[in-house]
Amino acid sequence: MIHFTRRELSLSFLSLVLASPLGLSPSQSHAQERTLSAPSPGSFSIVVIPDTQAYRRENDQLKNTIFSQHIDWILENQEKQNIVFVSHVGDIVDKNIDAQWTVAQQCMNRLHGKIPYGISVGNHDMTRIGDASLFQKYFPTTRFDDFNWYGGCYTPKSHSGEISGNNVNSFQLFSAAGIDFVFLHLECNAPDDVLAWADEVLEQHVDRCAIVTTHMCLGPLQRPESPSDFMDAPKGRMQWKKIHGERGNTPEQMWNKCFRKHSNLSMICCGDQSRSHSLHEVATGDHGNQVHQLLSDYSTGWLRLYRFHPANDRVQACTFHPNSEVLCEGTKHVPGIAGHQFEFEIPFAVQQQP
Repeated sequence: MIHFTRRELSLSFLSLVLASPLGLSPSQSHAQERTLSAPSPGSFSIVVIPDTQAYRRENDQLKNTIFSQHIDWILENQEKQNIVFVSHVGDIVDKNIDAQWTVAQQCMNRLHGKIPYGISVGNHDMTRIGDASLFQKYFPTTRFDDFNWYGGCYTPKSHSGEISGNNVNSFQLFSAAGIDFVFLHLECNAPDDVLAWADEVLEQHVDRCAIVTTHMCLGPLQRPESPSDFMDAPKGRMQWKKIHGERGNTPEQMWNKCFRKHSNLSMICCGDQSRSHSLHEVATGDHGNQVHQLLSDYSTGWLRLYRFHPANDRVQACTFHPNSEVLCEGTKHVPGIAGHQFEFEIPFAVQQQP
């Protein structure tokens, strides 16, 4: 596994700021806040929505202001930022109750039919044994029947569909700038039967650039024993789990059993760790392909956009506030700009259509 140092990322982003439309021009004052700007020609964007657990009751009405602001910005900037897909990392609700699912559905309804999207089911979105009945009630497979970008979902063969079935694990197919994508959304701690299905999907679409969103991936390596461990203990691909009991797989097991085997996999997006905020690590798959593991879970309104530059085989990670488009230059848990604004390489040339 490759780890970027903070200095390496800082130098990379400094170069990005001076050379690309993401940052300010060199003549602008350092005191001014950097803001997100229009993308360069030929680029496109995928928005990844972090955990949306901030539900509050206002005037006897349940609301989620952060979730609403994320959707507002996406819809207002779909054309300007050339947004081709939206992924939700899971924990779409805080409490697995109808009242919160109703608000979540209302938020996602505004994207429905306008931008392709997928949702990874988090530990807060189901019971500890993996029953996702309420998620399935509000986001069933039938919701996507009319969209040709919806590839399908896993259907259990040996147990009740409330666990792992009916859109809890899904995949989407779309193209942008001559590149074909397959985007898998896998539940938290996906069991072996789900991973076997994911293997089949990735193998069937080996000619497409593959991205996975699954709720747990990066965070404290071992299960925290104290609150401080969430911030201070060694971090990386987690070796513990929350859901599905003995059937569940840790992020490390999901990597070894499934992800590492696929040559077309380039990114794994995740959330779950609001006391880590942002992490970026690079692993090498069995075929020598680099897989970028990307955590974003801010809980305070920051939104993550990945801007793809196929002509340069580059991706920019941009973290910003949707109200002001001010770029995040540091947080309590991840000080410094390098943890929130960075770039990395994906060899798109091998995926481009002739």
